Amino acid sequence: MGPTRGRDLIAAVAATAAAGYLLVRVIYRWFPPITGWTGVSLLGVAVALGGWGLYVRARIRDGQIGIGPGRLHPLAVARSVLIAKASAWMGSVVLGWWLAVLIYLLPRRSTLHVAAQDLPGAVVAGSCALALVAAALWLQHCCRSPDEPSENADISTC
Repeated sequence: MGPTRGRDLIAAVAATAAAGYLLVRVIYRWFPPITGWTGVSLLGVAVALGGWGLYVRARIRDGQIGIGPGRLHPLAVARSVLIAKASAWMGSVVLGWWLAVLIYLLPRRSTLHVAAQDLPGAVVAGSCALALVAAALWLQHCCRSPDEPSENADISTC
């Protein structure tokens, strides 16, 4: 299992935004109001992932990986990577959705009163989705072994 590639996440955002825009054009009239609280739950998950990343990174740097009291079990690190990868993918899909909503709302905010009211909530939700992707990638980065070569390292030096 390799690290999550940014270009794959960007492709997921773009594909979701394209499909989401077509869907929003059809069903926007039945949307409930989009408030500033709509996407804040994603921010809570992002904060939790960021905190877990700091914890894991500190434990790995201190050499507290292994089996025993007070140590971080290697399976816990592997599970953290899985959670990070899943969160990055889910965050990119949700980000694509909110970008589709924003693309729909921006040109209509001056003519459609409801679009102007929904715009700030969609911006907050999209920002929270972006924060989730960033926190997930951060957690994934923190789970790397200190001896692990970076992605851009020259393989001939190993």
